Amino acid sequence: MENRKNYFHLHLISDSTGETLISAGRAVSAQFQAYAAIEHIYPLVRSRRQLASVLESIDREPGIVLYTIVDEELARLLDLRCRDLGTPCVNLLEPVMTTFQTYLGSPSRRRVGAQHALDADYFARMEALNFTMDHDDGQLPEDYDQADVVLIGISRTSKTPTSIYLANRGIKTANLPAVLDMELPDSLLRATRPLIVGLIATSDRIAQVRENRELGVTQGFDRRDYTDRANIQEELKYARSLCARHGWPLIDVTRRSIEETAAAIVALRPRLR
Repeated sequence: MENRKNYFHLHLISDSTGETLISAGRAVSAQFQAYAAIEHIYPLVRSRRQLASVLESIDREPGIVLYTIVDEELARLLDLRCRDLGTPCVNLLEPVMTTFQTYLGSPSRRRVGAQHALDADYFARMEALNFTMDHDDGQLPEDYDQADVVLIGISRTSKTPTSIYLANRGIKTANLPAVLDMELPDSLLRATRPLIVGLIATSDRIAQVRENRELGVTQGFDRRDYTDRANIQEELKYARSLCARHGWPLIDVTRRSIEETAAAIVALRPRLR
């Protein structure tokens, strides 16, 4: 019998692609086997306005905050706000940068994304990240035919973190929710370019994640329905029927890491390898 895990929110904020941050956060999370992180990934945060939106998300769903932001003013604002919220906040780069500066006797140039060569692959990843962030959770559905991959699934099937992981590899990814009694956009049904993949999980897994998610107050929202396993099974049945009807492949993410899910998606479309 699978052990029941405790869940916590992990906010990963970067002024670049976020790859360094994601790897570090997952390496540490893996050391706490009784807990599982619900990841909130925010790449390309480079302005006060973008940071303000991130802080609103942290306020709604408090947890551990890790960041790699080289702009000292933005980093200070993030530290101060997290302190006000009583949320642990760690700048992963600063201790390492301080050690380098002390040993080398020279200040850093503090360039955003300095570890990335400005080659064609880098710009492809940046284009994919921008596209993916703009097309998260059903946004801008008219652009689906510009995507390489479109992910569809019910709430809490890891659509967003999987999309961002794929984008970090230059794959333009959109995602949208599968909602009972809500019609799919015509632009998705007409799209011929993207690989469309359904993501599912067991009802127990989804219920556990939903139960550990702090939701903002939304008029008409019923938390009991949201976490009820019978309702979740109906949602999953609907998602499966959608994919079967349109011939879209399904991936069960229950026992898969984000990396494994992404690898399975890439394997479905060899030209993305």
